Amino acid sequence: MQKIRVDLGDRSYNIHIGSGCLEAVGEILPRFGFGSRLAVVSNPTVYAIYGRPLRRSLRNAGFEAMKIIIPDGEKYKSLAWTQKIYEKLLRARLDRKSALLALGGGVIGDITGFAASTYMRGIDFVQVPTTLLAQVDSSVGGKTGVNHRLAKNMIGTFWQPRLVWIDVRTLRTLPRREFLAGLAEVIKYGVIHDAALFSFLEENRERILEMQDDALTHIIMRSCEIKAEVVSQDERESGIRAVLNYGHTIGHALETVTSYGKYLHGEAIAAGMCIEAKIAHLMGILDGAALKRIRSLIEAYELPASAPENDDFEGFLSTMQLDKKTVGGELTFILPEQIGTVRMQKGMPAEIIRRALQEL
Repeated sequence: MQKIRVDLGDRSYNIHIGSGCLEAVGEILPRFGFGSRLAVVSNPTVYAIYGRPLRRSLRNAGFEAMKIIIPDGEKYKSLAWTQKIYEKLLRARLDRKSALLALGGGVIGDITGFAASTYMRGIDFVQVPTTLLAQVDSSVGGKTGVNHRLAKNMIGTFWQPRLVWIDVRTLRTLPRREFLAGLAEVIKYGVIHDAALFSFLEENRERILEMQDDALTHIIMRSCEIKAEVVSQDERESGIRAVLNYGHTIGHALETVTSYGKYLHGEAIAAGMCIEAKIAHLMGILDGAALKRIRSLIEAYELPASAPENDDFEGFLSTMQLDKKTVGGELTFILPEQIGTVRMQKGMPAEIIRRALQEL
């Protein structure tokens, strides 16, 4: 297996990446000193495929694991469903030595981490991500949270997992749309930090879409290396970690104004990356050739490269201003300067945003 270290002092942890390794996770858990009673949080679809082998692995390692099932979908990443998790944990009398295991995608990882960070003022949790988006992004870095009807991820904590355990073969049971959505975050890493990764995605499209283990392991490992490097320098997003938000200022607003029902997260981020690259081009920051490469790669992986027409620009702008990245009323964007390099831009003129949305 490949192993990457997220270096955060006494909150450090490893990301393990392998193929066909899901049932080995139980073998590593005893070293963390968890109590014997754990809870596996998942959704019905994922649990039907991977719940039994995971619990068998835990049982063989001496753990008793209860299950908590949350419906599948972004709208269930809510305080209401967090309350349901608390209730099940309390009724089962799980204590401060217990741990939660998040088995699923970003929704499951985010809400499980949030519940772990607040139950009994904080218990341990482990990420077992089964979607590409979760494997390369949301399972790493300690951001947890739930949505509010007015804005995405506005209620949350920083709470690092004790371990991230990635089995690339779980991607074989992922719906194609979900897999493609996860590739948006991989493309993001190429734009913000690694031109070689961006080129690999251009040159190895067929191998990636065929889910060849070596190609998938490469893009997952490189994405996790970049995320780990950034998070190790800036755990709580006070500086460099903000670069990970490329595409997210627009993307989160698209998710919110469509009530989390039109786009998968990665699809909204893909559109957001194209629009924010267009903003960079309009401002003279990004040249036309780089803009074309970004849009072409996103389209090559069958992802949206623009936003739908919206007559209510002021409403859209207002939604963006509710974003966590807005400070003192100033919108903050991460804009590409070239493939592999970005900058933070504050105080974006509304007319530039309008033009970028219209021209795409």
